[in-house]
Amino acid sequence: MLPRQDTVEIFSTFIQFDYDRFSGWATDTRLRRSIRQSLSKISVENSANFWALYWHKIWQEQPQGLAREHLTAYLQEVCFWSASKTISGFSSSQYTVPDCFQIAIARIDKVLKGFDRERGFNLKSYASITFGNLIRELLRQKKEIDICSDWSLLRKLSQKRMTAALANAGLEQRIIEQYILAWNCLKTIYVPEKANSTRKLPKPNRETWQSITNLYNQESKTQLSPSTSSETVTIESIEKWMLICVKAVRSYLFPTVTSINKPKPGYESGEIVDSIVGEVDESLLTDMIANEEAQQRNQQQTDINQFLTTTINQLQPESQKLLELYYSLGLKQAEIAQELDTQQYNVSRKLSKVRKILLKALAQWSQSTMHISLTSDVLNNISSLLEEWLAGYYSSN
Repeated sequence: MLPRQDTVEIFSTFIQFDYDRFSGWATDTRLRRSIRQSLSKISVENSANFWALYWHKIWQEQPQGLAREHLTAYLQEVCFWSASKTISGFSSSQYTVPDCFQIAIARIDKVLKGFDRERGFNLKSYASITFGNLIRELLRQKKEIDICSDWSLLRKLSQKRMTAALANAGLEQRIIEQYILAWNCLKTIYVPEKANSTRKLPKPNRETWQSITNLYNQESKTQLSPSTSSETVTIESIEKWMLICVKAVRSYLFPTVTSINKPKPGYESGEIVDSIVGEVDESLLTDMIANEEAQQRNQQQTDINQFLTTTINQLQPESQKLLELYYSLGLKQAEIAQELDTQQYNVSRKLSKVRKILLKALAQWSQSTMHISLTSDVLNNISSLLEEWLAGYYSSN
């Protein structure tokens, strides 16, 4: 899979799979119009990282707006490679890369919520780690849940997760309270005979259901509202409620992911994404450009200073002395050779070697930390940056 290079594509296209393989990129017209509109508002070129920070700020104010979809598009490659890498660690897993990709990308809000742009972090780097952790944890949960019967699953859940699952299913609070009480009654009455035999619990027998129902009708008088507690429920009702709980929990833990390019219900044409509203705030964009560029420059300069200072401190004492004589004292190579009692060509060779070590370290750091492609032009710029930094660093020390 070739990574996307164009800013418009990065924020408006989504991965398509052919069975378990990457097959291409699908363009979302609504997002394409949006990012083009944003790009037209400024006269200078900004990196994809800038726009990622911009849309993340918009997302914080409008979590369900257009920004979320732009960021989902932006993180497609990161999610794909995280899924590919993570699934390789589960040799016996029945899930494919597309499965893991959907598991992770469906939890994009968790990634966006945890990302702290004020600390200068790179969203892609943060997302790569978070996606991997999410996939690993969810695969473990999924494996555990898949081998659980409905009744085993009901016993394993916490009340917090059960309540969240029922609320996610859109049930009224009054109904949720009834279901939670019935569920607690089931857990109280239906206790496995063996502590380690909870994965394949069978359905409770008639006698157990009757005990659960009796306990519910008794407890409801004190734990539910008067209007609800006056309703006497039957065995059939309790069993039906528990099956609804199971369905809600499985759907909550592993939701079905719907593509934003899917046709809207009831229409042969038109896509879900066309119903998404949200425009770019021009004043916010202007503020973002000024603030984010200043913050990025300051943060990047701080990171470079710290990295190069650490790298220099790790050099051999002879190399550190050579840099100090050349940059701090401003000695020429012939003067350094005299100072070190050696030949000038040795000084030239060693000085060139130390520069190459620092240049290689800085280039690799820039590639891994800032995701900069190391073209010949970029390497020349990094070399110039290094030379300027060394002169400034030693002149201030």
